[in-house]
Amino acid sequence: MTAAIIDGKAFAANLRAKVGELAASFEAKAGRKAGLAVVLVGEDPASQVYVRSKGKSTLEAGMNSFEHKLPADTAEADLLAVVEKLNADPAVDGILVQLPLPRHMDEQKVIATISPDKDVDGFHVTNAGRLAVGQPGFVPCTPLGCLMLLKDRLGDLSGLDAVVIGRSNIVGKPMAQLLIAESCTVTVAHSRTKNLADVVKRADIVVAAVGRPEMVKADWIKPGATVIDVGINRVPAAEEGKTKLVGDVDYAGVAEVAGAITPVPGGVGPMTIAVLLRNALVAAFRNEGLDLPADAI
Repeated sequence: MTAAIIDGKAFAANLRAKVGELAASFEAKAGRKAGLAVVLVGEDPASQVYVRSKGKSTLEAGMNSFEHKLPADTAEADLLAVVEKLNADPAVDGILVQLPLPRHMDEQKVIATISPDKDVDGFHVTNAGRLAVGQPGFVPCTPLGCLMLLKDRLGDLSGLDAVVIGRSNIVGKPMAQLLIAESCTVTVAHSRTKNLADVVKRADIVVAAVGRPEMVKADWIKPGATVIDVGINRVPAAEEGKTKLVGDVDYAGVAEVAGAITPVPGGVGPMTIAVLLRNALVAAFRNEGLDLPADAI
């Protein structure tokens, strides 16, 4: 058996196109463009790349992009003041504070300052609570993107056995909540789970988000299972001095057993920004009291 490749890049491009169409509809109804604000503190190279990419993608989707770049030595109170100003700005529908923050700042305090209705990253404790009890809110972008890929591949997920490897607030926990809402039977496993391979092998759906390169092996996987690899790990390549990106799944081996699998890169990664744009547009419709067409995005 050779697994079908789940093309996250193609799915993300389609989602972004839909967001662009709906952004134009929103502008026509609201008399303004939807707006996404991104706050970057410091000069972390990876964060700078992410922020530039998010800004470019926001503009391409027909929305306004507001970027706020602050020095690394900015006082926490000054950052909170920026967030409060964005909370009060009717032109801003979504707020994203790029993580990680400098060590002198309390990330949870900063996230808690963002209005839950503008928290398009879905990290605010209010949105975590809304997800847990099934109320409308914002879900972290990566797990929501994973769910979209799963439903596109499998259709109805009801009754399937799912194992999520990883228990972070950003991926593992919200992923489990999303799968529970789809009526899956869900196990949250992690690096300390006893007999982890045996736990994973019973699953129809495996979501690997543990942050360990190629940890999930072929003999862990139930034949025909659908495998979503969230991991992005840079490891040495065969050529001296070079590196390559790999996931949390041993792709070459697992692809011979699974029914479908996401590659790294090109699987889950492209979905994150696409879902961020989707969340920002949903926020815009809600903030203006406009109805978003059902299942539009």
